[in-house]
Amino acid sequence: MQNIEEQIQNIPNDPGVYLFYDEDNTLLYVGKATSLKNRVRSYWQNSNKTARDVLRPIEEMIEKVGEIDYRETDSALEAIILEAEYIKKYQPKYNVLGKDNKSWNYIVFTNEDYPQVETIRQHEFKQLSKEEKENKFKEVFGPYPKLNTKAALKILRRLFQFSTCQDKKRTEENKPCLYYQMGECLGVCTEEISPKEYDKKVIQPLKQFLEGGKKNLLEKLEQDMEQASENKEYEEAARIRDQIEALDRIHDIALLNESFVEDAMSINKLNIDRIEGYDVSNLGKTGMVGSMVVFSGGEPNKSQYRKFKIKDVEEQSDVDCMKEILSRRVAHIGKEDGFAKAAPDLLIIDGGRPQINTVKEVLKENNIDVPVVGIAKGPDRDKNEFIIEGLSTEIIKWIRDYQKLLIQVRNEAHRFALKYQKKLREKRLEE
Repeated sequence: MQNIEEQIQNIPNDPGVYLFYDEDNTLLYVGKATSLKNRVRSYWQNSNKTARDVLRPIEEMIEKVGEIDYRETDSALEAIILEAEYIKKYQPKYNVLGKDNKSWNYIVFTNEDYPQVETIRQHEFKQLSKEEKENKFKEVFGPYPKLNTKAALKILRRLFQFSTCQDKKRTEENKPCLYYQMGECLGVCTEEISPKEYDKKVIQPLKQFLEGGKKNLLEKLEQDMEQASENKEYEEAARIRDQIEALDRIHDIALLNESFVEDAMSINKLNIDRIEGYDVSNLGKTGMVGSMVVFSGGEPNKSQYRKFKIKDVEEQSDVDCMKEILSRRVAHIGKEDGFAKAAPDLLIIDGGRPQINTVKEVLKENNIDVPVVGIAKGPDRDKNEFIIEGLSTEIIKWIRDYQKLLIQVRNEAHRFALKYQKKLREKRLEE
Protein backbone atom coordinates (compact mmCIF):
# COMPACT_ATOMS: atom_id res chain seq x y z
CA MET A 1 0.00 0.00 0.00
CA GLN A 2 1.30 3.48 -0.87
CA ASN A 3 1.95 5.90 1.95
CA ILE A 4 -0.37 8.87 2.40
CA GLU A 5 1.83 11.37 0.58
CA GLU A 6 2.13 9.13 -2.46
CA GLN A 7 -1.62 8.64 -2.53
CA ILE A 8 -2.22 12.40 -2.36
CA GLN A 9 0.12 12.95 -5.32
CA ASN A 10 -2.12 10.75 -7.46
CA ILE A 11 -5.29 12.70 -6.61
CA PRO A 12 -6.47 15.16 -9.31
CA ASN A 13 -7.30 18.83 -8.79
CA ASP A 14 -10.84 18.30 -10.08
CA PRO A 15 -14.08 18.59 -8.07
CA GLY A 16 -15.49 15.47 -6.48
CA VAL A 17 -15.66 13.50 -3.24
CA TYR A 18 -12.78 12.02 -1.26
CA LEU A 19 -13.08 8.89 0.86
CA PHE A 20 -10.92 7.97 3.85
CA TYR A 21 -10.67 4.24 4.72
CA ASP A 22 -8.90 2.50 7.58
CA GLU A 23 -6.63 -0.52 7.10
CA ASP A 24 -9.66 -2.85 7.28
CA ASN A 25 -11.24 -1.02 4.32
CA THR A 26 -13.96 0.53 6.50
CA LEU A 27 -15.13 3.91 5.26
CA LEU A 28 -14.30 6.45 7.96
CA TYR A 29 -15.18 9.73 6.30
CA VAL A 30 -16.41 11.22 3.01
CA GLY A 31 -16.08 14.85 2.02
CA LYS A 32 -16.58 17.09 -1.01
CA ALA A 33 -14.20 19.54 -2.62
CA THR A 34 -13.73 21.76 -5.65
CA SER A 35 -10.07 20.67 -5.74
CA LEU A 36 -9.69 17.14 -4.40
CA LYS A 37 -5.91 17.24 -4.09
CA ASN A 38 -5.78 20.55 -2.24
CA ARG A 39 -8.56 19.61 0.13
CA VAL A 40 -7.16 16.18 1.01
CA ARG A 41 -3.65 17.56 1.44
CA SER A 42 -4.96 20.15 3.91
CA TYR A 43 -5.71 17.40 6.44
CA TRP A 44 -2.02 16.54 6.73
CA GLN A 45 -0.47 19.97 6.41
CA ASN A 46 1.00 21.58 9.51
CA SER A 47 -0.85 24.87 9.58
CA ASN A 48 -2.79 26.86 12.13
CA LYS A 49 -5.87 26.43 9.98
CA THR A 50 -5.72 22.78 9.07
CA ALA A 51 -8.73 20.52 9.34
CA ARG A 52 -7.18 19.05 12.50
CA ASP A 53 -7.38 22.38 14.25
CA VAL A 54 -10.86 23.23 13.01
CA LEU A 55 -12.59 19.84 13.15
CA ARG A 56 -11.39 18.19 16.36
CA PRO A 57 -13.51 15.02 15.88
CA ILE A 58 -11.52 14.47 12.67
CA GLU A 59 -8.13 14.65 14.43
CA GLU A 60 -8.55 11.18 15.88
CA MET A 61 -9.67 9.85 12.51
CA ILE A 62 -6.60 11.14 10.63
CA GLU A 63 -4.37 8.73 12.54
CA LYS A 64 -6.51 5.79 11.38
CA VAL A 65 -6.55 6.58 7.66
CA GLY A 66 -4.77 3.90 5.67
CA GLU A 67 -6.18 4.45 2.19
CA ILE A 68 -7.58 7.42 0.31
CA ASP A 69 -9.97 7.06 -2.58
CA TYR A 70 -11.89 9.61 -4.61
CA ARG A 71 -14.63 10.03 -7.17
CA GLU A 72 -14.38 12.85 -9.69
CA THR A 73 -17.46 14.84 -10.68
CA ASP A 74 -18.13 17.48 -13.31
CA SER A 75 -19.10 20.07 -10.72
CA ALA A 76 -19.25 20.89 -7.03
CA LEU A 77 -23.03 20.50 -7.17
CA GLU A 78 -22.66 16.88 -8.25
CA ALA A 79 -20.02 16.36 -5.55
CA ILE A 80 -22.56 17.48 -2.95
CA ILE A 81 -25.14 15.03 -4.30
CA LEU A 82 -22.63 12.16 -4.36
CA GLU A 83 -21.37 12.94 -0.85
CA ALA A 84 -24.93 12.76 0.49
CA GLU A 85 -25.43 9.39 -1.20
CA TYR A 86 -22.31 7.94 0.43
CA ILE A 87 -23.24 9.26 3.87
CA LYS A 88 -26.80 7.93 3.60
CA LYS A 89 -25.62 4.50 2.37
CA TYR A 90 -22.54 3.88 4.54
CA GLN A 91 -23.04 6.16 7.58
CA PRO A 92 -19.26 6.79 7.94
CA LYS A 93 -18.38 7.05 11.63
CA TYR A 94 -16.69 10.45 11.52
CA ASN A 95 -19.33 12.07 9.33
CA VAL A 96 -21.94 11.05 11.88
CA LEU A 97 -19.83 12.06 14.90
CA GLY A 98 -18.83 15.40 13.47
CA LYS A 99 -22.11 16.54 12.02
CA ASP A 100 -24.11 19.53 13.16
CA ASN A 101 -27.74 18.95 12.26
CA LYS A 102 -28.40 22.67 12.08
CA SER A 103 -26.15 22.97 9.05
CA TRP A 104 -27.48 19.89 7.22
CA ASN A 105 -30.32 20.49 4.77
CA TYR A 106 -32.79 18.63 2.61
CA ILE A 107 -34.00 19.78 -0.79
CA VAL A 108 -37.74 19.14 -1.10
CA PHE A 109 -40.50 19.39 -3.70
CA THR A 110 -43.73 20.61 -2.17
CA ASN A 111 -46.91 18.61 -2.69
CA GLU A 112 -48.67 20.99 -5.12
CA ASP A 113 -49.81 20.99 -8.74
CA TYR A 114 -46.75 23.09 -9.51
CA PRO A 115 -44.29 21.91 -6.84
CA GLN A 116 -42.05 24.50 -5.23
CA VAL A 117 -38.39 23.59 -4.79
CA GLU A 118 -37.30 24.48 -1.26
CA THR A 119 -34.83 23.57 1.46
CA ILE A 120 -35.46 22.58 5.06
CA ARG A 121 -32.98 22.05 7.88
CA GLN A 122 -32.53 18.49 9.05
CA HIS A 123 -33.56 19.15 12.65
CA GLU A 124 -36.75 20.89 11.45
CA PHE A 125 -37.52 18.04 9.07
CA LYS A 126 -37.14 15.46 11.83
CA GLN A 127 -39.65 17.30 14.00
CA LEU A 128 -42.40 16.69 11.44
CA SER A 129 -44.58 13.61 11.78
CA LYS A 130 -44.72 11.05 9.00
CA GLU A 131 -48.16 12.33 8.05
CA GLU A 132 -46.96 15.94 7.93
CA LYS A 133 -44.04 14.98 5.69
CA GLU A 134 -46.33 13.11 3.30
CA ASN A 135 -48.79 16.02 3.17
CA LYS A 136 -46.16 18.71 2.69
CA PHE A 137 -43.60 17.09 0.39
CA LYS A 138 -43.81 15.18 -2.88
CA GLU A 139 -40.06 14.40 -2.94
CA VAL A 140 -37.23 14.71 -0.40
CA PHE A 141 -33.50 14.67 -1.23
CA GLY A 142 -30.55 14.66 1.15
CA PRO A 143 -29.60 15.55 3.78
CA TYR A 144 -26.71 17.56 2.35
CA PRO A 145 -23.95 18.47 4.84
CA LYS A 146 -23.17 22.18 5.10
CA LEU A 147 -24.96 23.01 1.87
CA ASN A 148 -25.02 26.64 0.82
CA THR A 149 -28.75 26.43 0.14
CA LYS A 150 -29.14 29.88 -1.41
CA ALA A 151 -26.40 29.22 -3.95
CA ALA A 152 -27.64 25.67 -4.60
CA LEU A 153 -31.21 26.71 -5.39
CA LYS A 154 -29.97 29.56 -7.53
CA ILE A 155 -27.92 27.17 -9.67
CA LEU A 156 -30.66 24.53 -9.83
CA ARG A 157 -33.23 27.14 -10.87
CA ARG A 158 -31.04 28.24 -13.75
CA LEU A 159 -30.48 24.64 -14.83
CA PHE A 160 -34.09 23.46 -14.57
CA GLN A 161 -36.16 26.67 -14.64
CA PHE A 162 -38.47 25.71 -11.79
CA SER A 163 -41.01 28.34 -10.85
CA THR A 164 -40.62 30.69 -7.90
CA CYS A 165 -43.60 32.90 -8.75
CA GLN A 166 -46.60 31.01 -7.50
CA ASP A 167 -48.05 33.34 -4.88
CA LYS A 168 -51.81 33.61 -5.37
CA LYS A 169 -51.85 37.30 -6.11
CA ARG A 170 -49.39 37.08 -9.02
CA THR A 171 -51.12 34.01 -10.44
CA GLU A 172 -54.55 35.64 -10.22
CA GLU A 173 -53.29 38.76 -11.99
CA ASN A 174 -51.65 36.59 -14.66
CA LYS A 175 -48.57 38.82 -14.61
CA PRO A 176 -45.24 37.49 -15.90
CA CYS A 177 -42.40 37.24 -13.39
CA LEU A 178 -38.91 38.62 -13.99
CA TYR A 179 -37.61 35.17 -14.94
CA TYR A 180 -40.34 34.83 -17.57
CA GLN A 181 -39.31 38.16 -19.07
CA MET A 182 -35.74 36.84 -19.25
CA GLY A 183 -36.84 33.61 -20.91
CA GLU A 184 -36.00 31.55 -17.82
CA CYS A 185 -39.51 30.61 -16.66
CA LEU A 186 -41.82 28.26 -18.58
CA GLY A 187 -44.92 30.27 -17.77
CA VAL A 188 -46.43 29.06 -14.50
CA CYS A 189 -47.15 32.69 -13.64
CA THR A 190 -48.99 33.22 -16.95
CA GLU A 191 -50.62 29.78 -16.97
CA GLU A 192 -48.90 28.84 -20.23
CA ILE A 193 -47.78 25.43 -18.98
CA SER A 194 -49.99 22.74 -17.48
CA PRO A 195 -49.11 20.86 -14.29
CA LYS A 196 -48.53 17.72 -16.40
CA GLU A 197 -46.11 19.46 -18.75
CA TYR A 198 -44.41 21.19 -15.83
CA ASP A 199 -43.83 17.82 -14.20
CA LYS A 200 -42.41 16.40 -17.43
CA LYS A 201 -40.17 19.31 -18.38
CA VAL A 202 -39.08 20.55 -14.94
CA ILE A 203 -39.77 18.29 -11.98
CA GLN A 204 -38.79 14.89 -13.39
CA PRO A 205 -35.47 16.07 -14.92
CA LEU A 206 -34.58 17.84 -11.66
CA LYS A 207 -35.49 14.72 -9.68
CA GLN A 208 -33.27 12.56 -11.89
CA PHE A 209 -30.38 14.99 -11.46
CA LEU A 210 -30.72 15.07 -7.66
CA GLU A 211 -30.72 11.29 -7.63
CA GLY A 212 -27.30 11.33 -9.27
CA GLY A 213 -28.50 10.42 -12.75
CA LYS A 214 -26.95 13.23 -14.76
CA LYS A 215 -25.55 10.93 -17.46
CA ASN A 216 -28.92 9.29 -18.14
CA LEU A 217 -30.64 12.66 -17.91
CA LEU A 218 -28.41 14.10 -20.64
CA GLU A 219 -29.16 11.13 -22.87
CA LYS A 220 -32.90 11.63 -22.38
CA LEU A 221 -32.66 15.35 -23.03
CA GLU A 222 -30.82 14.64 -26.28
CA GLN A 223 -33.69 12.37 -27.33
CA ASP A 224 -36.28 14.98 -26.31
CA MET A 225 -34.45 17.65 -28.29
CA GLU A 226 -34.38 15.51 -31.42
CA GLN A 227 -38.06 14.67 -31.01
CA ALA A 228 -39.00 18.33 -30.56
CA SER A 229 -37.02 19.22 -33.68
CA GLU A 230 -38.74 16.47 -35.70
CA ASN A 231 -42.10 17.83 -34.52
CA LYS A 232 -41.00 21.31 -35.67
CA GLU A 233 -41.19 22.56 -32.07
CA TYR A 234 -38.08 24.63 -32.59
CA GLU A 235 -38.40 26.85 -29.51
CA GLU A 236 -38.65 23.78 -27.27
CA ALA A 237 -35.71 22.14 -29.06
CA ALA A 238 -33.63 25.29 -28.49
CA ARG A 239 -34.61 25.39 -24.81
CA ILE A 240 -33.50 21.78 -24.30
CA ARG A 241 -30.28 22.44 -26.22
CA ASP A 242 -29.46 25.34 -23.90
CA GLN A 243 -30.26 23.17 -20.87
CA ILE A 244 -27.90 20.45 -22.07
CA GLU A 245 -25.13 23.01 -22.56
CA ALA A 246 -25.74 24.44 -19.07
CA LEU A 247 -25.60 20.98 -17.49
CA ASP A 248 -22.31 20.35 -19.26
CA ARG A 249 -20.70 23.45 -17.77
CA ILE A 250 -22.09 24.03 -14.30
CA HIS A 251 -20.36 26.94 -12.54
CA ASP A 252 -20.90 26.40 -8.84
CA ILE A 253 -17.83 26.99 -6.69
CA ALA A 254 -20.00 29.08 -4.35
CA LEU A 255 -21.78 25.95 -3.15
CA LEU A 256 -19.06 24.67 -0.86
CA ASN A 257 -18.86 26.05 2.67
CA GLU A 258 -15.49 24.55 3.61
CA SER A 259 -12.38 26.70 3.20
CA PHE A 260 -13.66 28.34 0.06
CA VAL A 261 -14.89 31.89 -0.38
CA GLU A 262 -18.27 32.25 -2.05
CA ASP A 263 -17.60 33.69 -5.47
CA ALA A 264 -20.62 35.91 -5.88
CA MET A 265 -20.51 37.97 -9.04
CA SER A 266 -18.49 41.15 -8.61
CA ILE A 267 -20.57 44.28 -8.89
CA ASN A 268 -17.91 45.64 -11.26
CA LYS A 269 -17.92 42.69 -13.67
CA LEU A 270 -19.86 44.76 -16.21
CA ASN A 271 -18.26 48.00 -15.03
CA ILE A 272 -21.52 48.96 -13.36
CA ASP A 273 -20.56 51.17 -10.45
CA ARG A 274 -22.62 54.35 -10.53
CA ILE A 275 -26.34 53.50 -10.36
CA GLU A 276 -28.78 56.41 -10.42
CA GLY A 277 -32.39 56.05 -9.27
CA TYR A 278 -35.22 58.46 -10.13
CA ASP A 279 -38.76 59.06 -8.87
CA VAL A 280 -41.49 61.67 -9.13
CA SER A 281 -43.69 62.77 -6.24
CA ASN A 282 -46.66 65.13 -6.44
CA LEU A 283 -49.88 66.29 -4.84
CA GLY A 284 -52.05 67.03 -7.83
CA LYS A 285 -50.90 69.96 -9.99
CA THR A 286 -48.89 71.47 -7.17
CA GLY A 287 -45.89 70.28 -5.28
CA MET A 288 -44.48 68.29 -8.21
CA VAL A 289 -40.92 67.27 -7.42
CA GLY A 290 -38.39 64.66 -8.42
CA SER A 291 -35.39 62.91 -6.95
CA MET A 292 -32.09 61.47 -8.06
CA VAL A 293 -30.23 59.08 -5.75
CA VAL A 294 -26.82 57.58 -6.44
CA PHE A 295 -25.35 54.24 -5.39
CA SER A 296 -21.65 53.57 -5.88
CA GLY A 297 -20.13 50.16 -5.23
CA GLY A 298 -23.52 48.96 -4.02
CA GLU A 299 -23.81 51.66 -1.33
CA PRO A 300 -25.73 54.97 -1.25
CA ASN A 301 -23.60 58.01 -2.03
CA LYS A 302 -25.72 60.73 -0.43
CA SER A 303 -23.38 63.56 -1.36
CA GLN A 304 -24.46 62.93 -4.96
CA TYR A 305 -28.23 62.97 -4.30
CA ARG A 306 -30.11 65.72 -6.13
CA LYS A 307 -33.63 67.24 -5.77
CA PHE A 308 -35.74 68.66 -8.61
CA LYS A 309 -38.58 71.15 -8.34
CA ILE A 310 -40.64 70.71 -11.50
CA LYS A 311 -40.66 73.94 -13.49
CA ASP A 312 -42.18 73.33 -16.93
CA VAL A 313 -45.01 70.83 -16.34
CA GLU A 314 -48.37 72.50 -15.74
CA GLU A 315 -50.72 69.52 -15.60
CA GLN A 316 -50.24 66.45 -13.39
CA SER A 317 -48.17 64.02 -15.43
CA ASP A 318 -45.53 61.73 -13.98
CA VAL A 319 -44.27 61.01 -17.51
CA ASP A 320 -43.70 64.68 -18.33
CA CYS A 321 -42.13 65.27 -14.93
CA MET A 322 -39.73 62.39 -15.50
CA LYS A 323 -38.85 63.81 -18.92
CA GLU A 324 -38.00 67.18 -17.38
CA ILE A 325 -35.92 65.61 -14.62
CA LEU A 326 -33.84 63.47 -16.98
CA SER A 327 -33.42 66.30 -19.46
CA ARG A 328 -32.07 68.55 -16.73
CA ARG A 329 -29.88 65.77 -15.36
CA VAL A 330 -28.16 64.77 -18.62
CA ALA A 331 -27.41 68.41 -19.41
CA HIS A 332 -24.81 68.31 -16.61
CA ILE A 333 -22.94 65.20 -17.73
CA GLY A 334 -19.31 66.05 -18.41
CA LYS A 335 -19.62 69.63 -17.15
CA GLU A 336 -17.69 71.16 -14.25
CA ASP A 337 -20.71 72.87 -12.72
CA GLY A 338 -20.90 71.19 -9.33
CA PHE A 339 -23.97 69.11 -10.15
CA ALA A 340 -23.08 65.59 -11.33
CA LYS A 341 -20.38 65.43 -13.96
CA ALA A 342 -20.08 61.63 -13.99
CA ALA A 343 -22.37 59.71 -16.31
CA PRO A 344 -24.39 56.86 -14.76
CA ASP A 345 -23.66 53.22 -15.59
CA LEU A 346 -27.29 52.20 -14.99
CA LEU A 347 -30.58 54.05 -14.50
CA ILE A 348 -33.35 52.80 -12.23
CA ILE A 349 -36.75 54.40 -12.81
CA ASP A 350 -39.60 54.15 -10.32
CA GLY A 351 -42.39 53.70 -12.82
CA GLY A 352 -43.86 51.74 -15.69
CA ARG A 353 -43.36 51.57 -19.44
CA PRO A 354 -44.50 55.14 -20.22
CA GLN A 355 -41.81 56.55 -17.93
CA ILE A 356 -39.18 54.12 -19.29
CA ASN A 357 -39.95 55.00 -22.90
CA THR A 358 -39.70 58.70 -22.11
CA VAL A 359 -36.33 58.27 -20.39
CA LYS A 360 -35.00 56.29 -23.35
CA GLU A 361 -36.13 59.06 -25.71
CA VAL A 362 -34.27 61.69 -23.67
CA LEU A 363 -31.11 59.57 -23.65
CA LYS A 364 -31.33 58.96 -27.39
CA GLU A 365 -31.80 62.66 -28.12
CA ASN A 366 -28.62 63.38 -26.15
CA ASN A 367 -26.60 60.48 -27.68
CA ILE A 368 -26.24 58.78 -24.29
CA ASP A 369 -26.11 55.00 -24.16
CA VAL A 370 -27.04 53.85 -20.64
CA PRO A 371 -29.14 50.78 -19.69
CA VAL A 372 -32.53 51.73 -18.25
CA VAL A 373 -34.46 49.49 -15.84
CA GLY A 374 -37.97 50.24 -14.68
CA ILE A 375 -39.42 48.85 -11.47
CA ALA A 376 -43.19 49.28 -11.41
CA LYS A 377 -44.61 49.34 -7.89
CA GLY A 378 -48.37 49.30 -8.47
CA PRO A 379 -50.94 51.60 -6.79
CA ASP A 380 -50.36 50.03 -3.37
CA ARG A 381 -46.57 49.84 -3.75
CA ASP A 382 -46.80 46.08 -3.30
CA LYS A 383 -45.10 44.95 -6.52
CA ASN A 384 -41.65 44.82 -8.02
CA GLU A 385 -42.30 44.31 -11.72
CA PHE A 386 -39.02 44.72 -13.59
CA ILE A 387 -39.21 46.32 -17.05
CA ILE A 388 -36.12 45.26 -18.98
CA GLU A 389 -37.07 45.27 -22.67
CA GLY A 390 -34.24 45.93 -25.10
CA LEU A 391 -31.40 45.06 -22.73
CA SER A 392 -28.62 42.60 -23.54
CA THR A 393 -28.63 39.08 -22.09
CA GLU A 394 -25.53 39.91 -20.07
CA ILE A 395 -27.16 42.97 -18.48
CA ILE A 396 -30.36 41.01 -17.77
CA LYS A 397 -28.39 38.31 -15.97
CA TRP A 398 -26.67 41.00 -13.92
CA ILE A 399 -30.06 42.49 -13.03
CA ARG A 400 -31.29 39.06 -11.95
CA ASP A 401 -28.34 38.69 -9.57
CA TYR A 402 -28.77 42.18 -8.09
CA GLN A 403 -32.56 42.49 -7.84
CA LYS A 404 -32.48 43.36 -4.15
CA LEU A 405 -29.93 46.12 -4.68
CA LEU A 406 -31.94 47.65 -7.52
CA ILE A 407 -35.14 47.54 -5.48
CA GLN A 408 -33.23 49.29 -2.69
CA VAL A 409 -32.20 52.03 -5.16
CA ARG A 410 -35.82 52.42 -6.31
CA ASN A 411 -37.10 52.61 -2.73
CA GLU A 412 -34.46 55.15 -1.80
CA ALA A 413 -35.43 57.35 -4.76
CA HIS A 414 -39.06 57.20 -3.63
CA ARG A 415 -38.15 58.03 -0.04
CA PHE A 416 -35.98 60.98 -1.05
CA ALA A 417 -38.62 62.45 -3.40
CA LEU A 418 -41.33 62.10 -0.77
CA LYS A 419 -39.14 63.75 1.85
CA TYR A 420 -38.51 66.73 -0.44
CA GLN A 421 -42.19 67.08 -1.26
CA LYS A 422 -43.16 67.08 2.44
CA LYS A 423 -40.50 69.67 3.19
CA LEU A 424 -41.85 72.01 0.52
CA ARG A 425 -45.42 71.46 1.70
CA GLU A 426 -44.51 72.32 5.28
CA LYS A 427 -42.72 75.42 4.05
CA ARG A 428 -45.81 76.62 2.13
CA LEU A 429 -48.01 76.04 5.20
CA GLU A 430 -45.67 78.14 7.30
CA GLU A 431 -45.92 80.96 4.77
